[in-house]
This record gives sequence, structure tokens and C-alpha cells, in this order.
Amino acid sequence: MARPEKIRLGDLLINQKLLTDEQLKLSLAEQKRSGRKLGRIFVESGYVTEESIAQALAKQLQAPFIDLKTFSPKPQLIKLLPEAQARRFRAIVLDEDNGMLIIGFADPTDLVAYDEITRIVRREIFLAVVMESQLMGMIDRVYTRTEEIAGLAKELTTDMADVPAEFGNLLGLTTGAEDAPVVKLLNSVFEEALKTRASDIHIEPMEKNLVIRFRIDGVLHVQMEADSKIATAVILRLKLISGLDISEKRLPQDGRFNINLRNTSVDVRISSMPTQYGESVVMRLLNQSTGILGLDRMRIPTHVLERLRHAIHRPSGMVLVTGPTGSGKTTTLYAALSELNTPEKKVITVEDPVEYRLPGINQVQVLDKIDLTFDRVLRSALRQDPDIILVGEMRDQITAEIGMRASMTGHMVLSTLHTNDALSTPIRLLDMGVPPYMVALSLQLVLAQRLVRVICENCIEDYSPPPHEHEWLRYELKDEVDAHKYKKGRGCAHCNNTGYTGRQGVYEFLEMTNALVEAVNHGDPNHFMKLAREEMAGNTLRRDAVNLVLAGRTSVDEAMRISSQLEE
Repeated sequence: MARPEKIRLGDLLINQKLLTDEQLKLSLAEQKRSGRKLGRIFVESGYVTEESIAQALAKQLQAPFIDLKTFSPKPQLIKLLPEAQARRFRAIVLDEDNGMLIIGFADPTDLVAYDEITRIVRREIFLAVVMESQLMGMIDRVYTRTEEIAGLAKELTTDMADVPAEFGNLLGLTTGAEDAPVVKLLNSVFEEALKTRASDIHIEPMEKNLVIRFRIDGVLHVQMEADSKIATAVILRLKLISGLDISEKRLPQDGRFNINLRNTSVDVRISSMPTQYGESVVMRLLNQSTGILGLDRMRIPTHVLERLRHAIHRPSGMVLVTGPTGSGKTTTLYAALSELNTPEKKVITVEDPVEYRLPGINQVQVLDKIDLTFDRVLRSALRQDPDIILVGEMRDQITAEIGMRASMTGHMVLSTLHTNDALSTPIRLLDMGVPPYMVALSLQLVLAQRLVRVICENCIEDYSPPPHEHEWLRYELKDEVDAHKYKKGRGCAHCNNTGYTGRQGVYEFLEMTNALVEAVNHGDPNHFMKLAREEMAGNTLRRDAVNLVLAGRTSVDEAMRISSQLEE
């Protein structure tokens, strides 16, 4: 394809009747004032869509427009253009045809980019037009840092073998920290974790190697395996930056630190634990730049959201969010807290650890080693005249009783509890030794939740469930099981061939009615469970997961996985 000519975007869109003279005039004035790109101003002003601009350019240049949403890239071709140049010139290698490279450009009028890429790839180029938003998303996905991380790990292994006496240099203690081998390795690991939306990083020393795994959408994936010799340096560096005792290797330790990557602030919670072959480290990544989700943005079913809001806006009482570790309980509590946080309310949180920092709220970090325990902080918090108290977890009878007394004396108390479902929560409190009258008088609502993976929109397809999934669906849908269409993800480059991208909550709630309060007060668990099941009929976690299946949001297999956790 011949080298493209320079095009005046505004004139092009006017000629194709996508833009008016007045809109162009206003946009040019805004460009002069702000310095932003004209195309972005058109889109942000609502004059024209990004796709319309791309298609208009493709039409003018007689080049194909490629929708990257449905495109599967070829890794061996993509690497012909390094990531730095792909980002700089906003272009990506898509395919090849008779020795000619097909390259997608977000701005096909950028002649400098065209010439530079031709020089870099040393091949003839066939130009295609793509949308910038899709392009940058694809670059984030396909340019993985796995090879770079492996290379840095090998470099660190070599350095440790060559200069064992200069261990401080390796850790960034005696040289510029950014140049230390272990620092470069960890920075690459953190950047890749952020890019792949990992929630946790697991660093695990084995007998012959060091394994680094990422938890993405609730599932662990092996990211890299390296020589076990580097484990000491990697873990020592992490302990240094998180303020842990580097001389202590026999006992578990917990800490935290903050890193800034790509203008993104990430809070890292770190836990170390001695294992057979060295210290294992797990880091939970909390992206502070995304902010706290509001309840409206959490896709909570309308009937559940109404009852949750009704409960948390009461002047007193207790609301519990339950579920296993990693089920999103803290996210839900913070969303509720952000809605309740107003200048008229005094809010105190007692947490271990403080996961998100919220302005206008008094947050207290529990610290057991100085006897700053949940119950001690909670007693002190009640003397601070709070309206709302968030307790990170009801860990024991003492904490539960103090929290419930607070809810009975004019405070709204929010907390979590590790139970399997909503209806077993009051029974669990009784088993902990909390008096029945306290549970009956204080508990207002229990919200149980899980997180299910959402089908990737780029490879979603129709699906006929096999017999075992069909029978599982029949339990909820009865004779209507064949009246619905089902979906699954085929697996593509956008979702790392998993078929899923992101997660969504499934919920159930138990509201303490007069009948349930009376059953708890009389200490009759069997009668309580019978009444609670009747109250929750058709509104269980399992049913909510099936509803997501029917909506095409998740697969039958994923709904079954969540259901199996409930039946354990």
C-alpha cells in the first residue's frame, strides 16, 4: 500500500456529513485552549463516535477498518514491533499477507509513525485502521512481560553467583535502588500483575525452583518459574520495603507498602510464612486509583439492594456481610460506608488491616503485638461518640458481643463473618456464645455473597449444556430448563483463553422478621432454619447464580462451581 497522505480530520468528517461547521469551529477553539487532540475533542463532546471517525478515515484512505473486539492477534507477529514503539506510535502488527505486514493504526494520518514503523519492521506495510481505545487495550494484553521477567530472574541468578559478597548491591541498598537486579525484577512483576488485573501475587520457594503465580479473577495462574537461588534476595527485598523483620525467618509476619506504577497508586498487603524450602510470600494488591465502588455500580440485584439500603440507613442495628475469603465482603462494606459517610455522621472503622483509606472517616488499625485488639479498640471507639462503626470481622465472642451491645445502644454496626450462607449466620453467632437475646435484638440483615467470573464479551458464544449441567439447572428451572439459551466463552487473546473477563457478585439476604427474631430468642435452631428457608425461597445464592446464567453473564460451569462451595 502506498504511503498515506496527510488528512485534515475536521474537513474529512464534514465532507462525510458526520460533523457540522459549527461543531468543527467549537472543537478547534477547544483544541487551541486545551492542546488536546482534535479527534478526542469530537468524541468527548458527543459530536461523533470513535468508531465513526475510524471508519471515515478507512473510507477516505481505502483501507480496511478492523474491529479489534473480535480480532485474535498472532503473538509471533506482534513481537516484530516492540512494545515501546507500539505505544508511542499507537499501532500494532495484526497479520501478514504475501510477505507484507498488516498494521493497525489508531491515527493512519501520522506519517512519521508510518515511516518509523516501516524502518523498524523492514517490511512492506499494508495499513489498516483501528480504534485507539481497543488498540491500547490490546497492547496491554498481548505485550506480556513474561520473557522480560524471566530474563531479569536469570540476570539476578548470575549476579548472585558472581558477586556473593556484594549482596547489598543486589538489593538496592548500596546502589541506586532502581538499578538493583532484584528491584528491576520486582518492578516488572508488579507491572505485569497490574496489567493482567491480578488481585494477588504468590511467591513460593520450592525444592528446585521459585514459582511466581498471579490470582486473576479468583483463579491462580503460573507466571514464572526461576532458579530457587534468587528466592532469598526477592523475599528479603520485599521484607525490607514493607518494614518486616529481615532477621526473623521462623515466624509468620504481616506488613504493607505502597508502590506507584504507570501513574497508579497500589497498596500492597504482604504476608510471609516459613515453609519447608524457605519463606512463602503472598501479596494482596489494592488499587487505590480506582476508588471505592458505590452500591449503584456493584450490579446488586434490585430487590437485594433495596433491603440492604433500608437496613444500613437505620439509626441503629447490625448488618453482617458473609462469605469466604476473597468473596468481596470488604468491597461491599466500603461501598455501603461511602454512601453513609456524610458530614453529619461520625464514622469509625476497626480493621485488620485497613484496606482502603477513606476521607472523612476515622480508621483504626488493629495491632495485636501491642495489645491493640479488636475488642479494646471497639470499647474505646464507643467512647468517641460514633454514629456508625465498621468492624473488620466478628472474630470471637467478645468482639461480637461488644458490637451487638453497640448496635442496641443507638449505633449502626457493619461487619463481616465467615459463614457459608445467610441463614447459618445467626446460628454461628449463637455457637460463638453470643446470648440469643443479643442476636435477636441487634441483627437486622445478613447479606451473603460470592464472586462469579463473567463471560468474555469478545468470545461469547451459544452453548448446549451437557447432561450433568442440564440436570443441575433443572433443580432451579424445573420444566423451563429447555426454554432458555445458554452462553459460554470460547477463549481468546482478550481473556487469555480462559473464556472469562472480570467478576460479578451473586447475593442472598436474610432479613430478621418478627418470626425469625422469636425463633432465635427461644434458642430453637431447627425451627429458625425452617422459617429462614421459607423466607429465602427463590432468593438464594444458587438462584442468583442461575439468573446470571440466564442473562448470559456467566456460564453454567461457573455457577456450578459457586454452588459446590455452598454445599461443602
